[in-house]
Amino acid sequence: MRPYDSISGRMSAGLLMALLLAVAPVACRKPAKPSEAYSQAYTRFGKLYAEKGDDAFVDPALAEVESLLSQVPADSLDAPAANDLRTRIQTGKQQAQAREKAKADALAQARQPGQMPPGFNSGPSTPPPAPETPEEPADAGTDAGTAGVPGVGTPVAQLASGFSGCFQKGEPLEVRGRGTRDRWELADRAACRQQYGSLQDQVMIIEDGKVLGMVPRSAIQELPADGGTGPSSPDGGR
Repeated sequence: MRPYDSISGRMSAGLLMALLLAVAPVACRKPAKPSEAYSQAYTRFGKLYAEKGDDAFVDPALAEVESLLSQVPADSLDAPAANDLRTRIQTGKQQAQAREKAKADALAQARQPGQMPPGFNSGPSTPPPAPETPEEPADAGTDAGTAGVPGVGTPVAQLASGFSGCFQKGEPLEVRGRGTRDRWELADRAACRQQYGSLQDQVMIIEDGKVLGMVPRSAIQELPADGGTGPSSPDGGR
């Protein structure tokens, strides 16, 4: 029986050694850890976006967030989340650049004299006539802070409260691909025509609370109320 016990003992020792060798690499593997760089990047991006919304994607402070994300180790617990945030930032930057380009193109076309920006058409009906008001002599103190002539970039608040009250809101314009935009124009009063004669035949297109561009009134294409199909009668045209 002794030879058998000796062989059995050696076999048991060999099996034990093989198990230890198989387990050893697993025991030496370090567990994944969270990334401090990702934590800082996530916090700073959250504050920046909460403060500026989509404008955060064009803010210079975003470069610091991207730098922190580049420091997140590939084997970190936060590596997948860091990749998701990096993708979101890249997509947001591309969309912000597209919006800025579209706005710049619209402004460039609006500044060309005698041309209407593509997609701008007047609303379905003409603006109501301005109520008759007694004409008053221009007061030098009325336009404090808004002296001069309105132009591209002038805030709507100044059009409403300054310039001797000579500008009024007209019928909105329907912009293809951009939606409805307000328009302002010179009031039909002798004192206003005398003071701002150069803007008598101009229409100011409003976007984001300020003048986007100015175009001649003659360049606006008037559309019927039904969008161009002609008026309809109650009896179906009979």
